[in-house]
Amino acid sequence: MSWTAGKPHVLAKARARRIWLHAQRLDTVAPFGDGPEATRLAVEHLGYVQIDTINVIERCHHHILYARIPGYQRAHLRQAQSIDKTVFEFWTHALSYLPTRDIRFYLGAMKGGLHAERRWFGTVTPRDLRKVLALIRKEGPITIRDIDDDVLVEKNHPWASRKPSKRALQVAFYKGVVTISERVGMLKTYELMDRHFGWDARPRPASERQILDYLLERALRAQGLVSIDSVCHLDARRKKAIRRLIEAGVRRKELVPVTLDGAGKVEHWVRPEMLDIDPKPAQELVHILSPFDPLVIQRKRLQLFFDYEHRFEAYLPKEKRVFGYLALPVLIGDEVVAAIDLKTDRGNRKLQIQKWTWVGRGSHRSHKRQIEEELHRFERFQLH
Repeated sequence: MSWTAGKPHVLAKARARRIWLHAQRLDTVAPFGDGPEATRLAVEHLGYVQIDTINVIERCHHHILYARIPGYQRAHLRQAQSIDKTVFEFWTHALSYLPTRDIRFYLGAMKGGLHAERRWFGTVTPRDLRKVLALIRKEGPITIRDIDDDVLVEKNHPWASRKPSKRALQVAFYKGVVTISERVGMLKTYELMDRHFGWDARPRPASERQILDYLLERALRAQGLVSIDSVCHLDARRKKAIRRLIEAGVRRKELVPVTLDGAGKVEHWVRPEMLDIDPKPAQELVHILSPFDPLVIQRKRLQLFFDYEHRFEAYLPKEKRVFGYLALPVLIGDEVVAAIDLKTDRGNRKLQIQKWTWVGRGSHRSHKRQIEEELHRFERFQLH
């Protein structure tokens, strides 16, 4: 395939979808292999795996990994975090699992307290911080349940805690003084970061230019085709700098501008080698995706590429929901064909379908059997 350097390459939407799916590793069976090592490889490739508290089905971090690792087990993520220490938790656009190899790109945000300035942390005093840190130094890793002498305070935000010690632990976490060394459900164990990783000296924090290079590289690796918005998801302050970096890449012929059907004025770029391969899958794989999956979380991008407008309705009143409380997009091949609202009945050990909505070209006749087979596999994963 040929193109003219510097001029936008016209790309059909179907091909754009396949490039993105290939980058997300959703077009191949077991792209990262199997076993605990696959979890590290998946997190390193994707760049982040989002964490969320909703658990009407499997929590999203496990769900995202399961979509790419057929033999995934929850214990694999625990091993990566707590034993191998190849992943850690911190904030991207949301709280996420991140590759430990990339930790230097986050140390600056920790040191600067970028995420520790939230208004519900305003009541944390130096004394509160000293108390929890002294306890961890003396006793070792702790959970909030290990602190029972708190005098409860009123919440100043719906997400805040009434326990001063929990707020102090969260501030220490966002400042990089402690890290989450283990997670059971949503119960977190906190440990001194340097002690957890066995550091005699901390890695040197990346410079802002190095962070920009990292963000662009991460997006190109996991998205294939990128836009300014897709690289800087919920990070508007870096958009101008990322644009300059992309334009420099175009001048060096490392990136090709792309015109995507239906994108209007939204510009996209791709590495030239991605235009020389045909990532069309050999078979139509079926994926029941988390609404927090990297393929789904950027809603406008998802709609542009797949002509599917995902609705996250967990916080809407029941009467206003169209797809359901926690609708999961169903991907067959390179098309989203349905949105299914599921709930795991753990007491009776079965997966319940709350609502099934066909979208796009999805139909009962063409796709129901394929989806039902995947639902059975998904149920086994939920209840294992």
